[in-house]
Amino acid sequence: MRRSLSCFALTLFLVASAVAKDLRPPAVPLVACDPYFSIWSMADRLTDDTTRHWTGTPHPLGGLARIDGKVFRIIGKEPPQIPAMDQRSLRVLPTRTIYDFEAGGVGITLTFLTPALAQDLDLLARPVTYITWTTQSKDGQPHSVSLYFDASAQIAVNTPDQEVVASRYRLGKLTVLRVASQEQPILKKAGDNLRIDWGFLYVVTPPAPDVQEVIGDRRTAMNAFAENRPMADSDDLSTPKPAARGTVLAYQLDLGKVGSTPVSRYLVLAYDDLFSIEYLYRRLRPYWRRNGATARELLEDSLRDYDSLNEQCVKFDEDLMADMRRIGGEEYAGLGTLAYR
Repeated sequence: MRRSLSCFALTLFLVASAVAKDLRPPAVPLVACDPYFSIWSMADRLTDDTTRHWTGTPHPLGGLARIDGKVFRIIGKEPPQIPAMDQRSLRVLPTRTIYDFEAGGVGITLTFLTPALAQDLDLLARPVTYITWTTQSKDGQPHSVSLYFDASAQIAVNTPDQEVVASRYRLGKLTVLRVASQEQPILKKAGDNLRIDWGFLYVVTPPAPDVQEVIGDRRTAMNAFAENRPMADSDDLSTPKPAARGTVLAYQLDLGKVGSTPVSRYLVLAYDDLFSIEYLYRRLRPYWRRNGATARELLEDSLRDYDSLNEQCVKFDEDLMADMRRIGGEEYAGLGTLAYR
């Protein structure tokens, strides 16, 4: 016990010392919805390493930016031959993680927003994170900008050898991509060093003519973007296959010419676990489903509420940070933010 307390005290001291200079969390929260839907950056820069589940197992997200024909990495370390965009800053707030990048005369602000508003249990329980890119010319000249994002099938399995199935479907005007384990062993495992291997990972973005999406191999999708070729004209649905084979849900967002006026795009990353816990030998639905809500409603509500939630989260972060600074100063606010996330 004494050794544990000493280690805990040392950890607090080291984190507090870092906060006093410039906040550098031991791990940066990207998707922080619950212990299963939990993706972090465990590196100084978002491009230094693969994004990971809190247990350290890779849960890869990928991101590239093409600026006037030149391609940069902004999320993850793949492909290694593509240079990383210069990461200028990182801010971790109670509901948002914000990275600022710059290269080729363009600045990109990348925001991971999880609407964990403590006063609203319905929002707190939503297994949703928004990823927003805000781009702007930094040299006064217009620049052609396109963005690439993918989410790996490994997010939906416990181990990468498990087989996955992927699909797309239409919800009105929305095109939705999803991936899941084939076996669906709901609540079959117990322990700490586990990842979810049931339910469905979803990615969706508002419909627009400048959006392309595909289910396919990560290397193929990234190479097509890097070479300024169209995404594949059909999905690779030759599943089931092991998650380690590189299946991703991939998106390309073409922003056209970007000038001094900021241009933003976002997508929704969501996870429907179907059943969340087993209690007294009964499987229980997640809280957000308690009134019969479906995955369709989860996605549609998330897109509908984006603007409102963005405003609410900005205000919540400002208010909570101000309260923590008033009570304990900047170091306390930094530690409180990490504890909240």
